[in-house]
Amino acid sequence: MKNTLLIFSSFIIFSCSSIRVYHDFDTSVDFDSFTTYAFFKPGIDEVEISDLDKKRILKAIETELVNKSLSPSDTPELLVNIAVKSSNDVYINNWNGLGYGWGWGYGWGWPQNNIATVSSQTNGILFIDLIDSKSKQLVWQGKGRGFINEYSKKRDQRIQGFVTEILKNYPPSLE
Repeated sequence: MKNTLLIFSSFIIFSCSSIRVYHDFDTSVDFDSFTTYAFFKPGIDEVEISDLDKKRILKAIETELVNKSLSPSDTPELLVNIAVKSSNDVYINNWNGLGYGWGWGYGWGWPQNNIATVSSQTNGILFIDLIDSKSKQLVWQGKGRGFINEYSKKRDQRIQGFVTEILKNYPPSLE
């Protein structure tokens, strides 16, 4: 669990241009009928990320939903839930070092050496689920996939940008 917290605590730190966003929704739902929301506390409590990042994500979602004319409520029409996933990808690159001299690694000068570089990158996905509170059915899901950079001083801004990209197409259009 500690490893998961460490991995995701840095999940949302990347440039917004590197975010891939996907949406899915129930086409039979009238999204204009939803005017209120609340966070689904039991689901959000299960998300294994730092409490600070969880607060940042929820604040960013709240900002976006209020900007879309939805109001927080104790008797909501929509419940908002989040989930996260992350993976660590390892890359190995082989290349020949540069030699000095004539020929193909022969002759005078430094010999050419094969050099392998190894790098890793953590990729993460943030899911934002909107659930009809009456039917308890998922009606809209947005997810953003992106690169993780754990050393950013602009964490709040990056999380807000990430959530903004995910919720950009809510409410969905049937066109």
